[in-house]
Parts: sequence; C-alpha cells; structure tokens
Amino acid sequence: MGAGKSTIGRLLASQLGLPFLDSDRVIEERTGADIPWIFDVEGEEGFRQRESAVLGDLLGAEAVVLATGGGIVLKDINRQRMQLADGVVFYLSASIEQLLERTSKDKKRPLLQVDDPEMKIRELLKQRDPLYVEVSDYVIKTDRRSPKAVVQEIISQLNIS
Repeated sequence: MGAGKSTIGRLLASQLGLPFLDSDRVIEERTGADIPWIFDVEGEEGFRQRESAVLGDLLGAEAVVLATGGGIVLKDINRQRMQLADGVVFYLSASIEQLLERTSKDKKRPLLQVDDPEMKIRELLKQRDPLYVEVSDYVIKTDRRSPKAVVQEIISQLNIS
C-alpha cells in the first residue's frame, strides 16, 4: 500500500509493450463500486474474496503486467497462484516513513482510515512482509527512487533490454 505498484506497473508495461492491469481497478470495474464502498458494505473479508476471484481470472490471462492489492498475499490460495503462475513476482518494498508520506492524504485506503495510520502500517507490514518475501522472485526497494529507476531495475532483473 503506497509502494508504487500502480505507477511502476504502468511504466513497466509501457516499456515492455504489455497491457497493464491493476487488480483493484478490475474489482471496481466489475462491481461498479470503489474499494472503500466495498469495504463498507462487505467488510474486508468480502473484499478479499472478490480479490481472490479476480486474481484467479487475471493470472490465467495473456501476458500482462499485473499490480495486485497490498493484501492479496493474506490468502494461501493467492500466494499459491502467484508462485505457480507463469511469470515473475516482484515485491515493491518501502519504509514505513515512505509509505506514510505516500498515503497520508489518500482517503481511498480503507485500512488506513484509523486514528494512528503509522501503527496500522507497522501492523500490516509485520503481517504481510514475510508473505511477500515468500512468494516473490525479487524484492525491489522503492524508497526515495523515481518510478523510472525502479522500472530499470526490474527490467535489469528480467535480463531484457
């Protein structure tokens, strides 16, 4: 959440000549509702079920650059799908300070609409970081780096020019 998945994903897709998909946007398109509304009406578990269904659909599709929601790794089935998919998984990692800076004014992040967003980010990272490390082929630090620099590192890891 706030590591730059969508921005970096779009740039990477453009560089690679591939379509870009964002699982959160696909959920919004399919439901006709935004993520905060889905959280309000269905709760986090309802959203996670939708997220899992969309991931299953998108991983079976053509070659794409896919940005997933930050909590996608919470479900075992999603981690299994990501590891078994014919592709490469990059975990875009950022410091708590950087994540706070990037998300502080964003009201569309339901999990951060709490009294202490820093504490919530710490809690989420403690839970999610090991899961992302488990499923990722590469961990890329995005702190204080331009999206273009991160994309160049990803392309370098893919061994393509």
